[in-house]
Amino acid sequence: MSFSSEHKYFDDVSVGEAWESSGRTITEADIVNFAGLSGDFSPIHVDHEFCKQTAFRRPIAHGLLVMAVSSGLGINNPAMRTLAFLRVVEWHFRAPVFIGDTIRVRTQVVGKEERSRGRRGVITWKREVLNQENKVVQEGMHSTLVEGRRSVSGTGGAVEQTSS
Repeated sequence: MSFSSEHKYFDDVSVGEAWESSGRTITEADIVNFAGLSGDFSPIHVDHEFCKQTAFRRPIAHGLLVMAVSSGLGINNPAMRTLAFLRVVEWHFRAPVFIGDTIRVRTQVVGKEERSRGRRGVITWKREVLNQENKVVQEGMHSTLVEGRRSVSGTGGAVEQTSS
């Protein structure tokens, strides 16, 4: 898939802008498939009888599964001309996600840094993963490299910068 006219350039977003994704329900199949993909068959994720003895009383989704799903939910909120995922600045696992929980992602631009004379730029994003009760279950910040307007037109807009 290539970028469409709907995908925003680095220049098209401003520090402080925010978006919220639609929701996605985490299923037992998601957890089992992620266990198979990652090799993490810890009983806290896949053994219902074992989980009855834990503080959670039922299986919980892998933290990295929830993080991966949040990445997918955020891909179009906003749709960006992303060239690379650069780094996770910080990430916190705040609360468990259970089978049947519906998560959504709130994303905000917290920093921008122009690179290569406007041909691209680094955007730092704050991301919150919320469950159906509006509780933050995961949160953190990450940076992406995004195509700038000067990569195609030779001109670009103003650059905003913040320190985080």
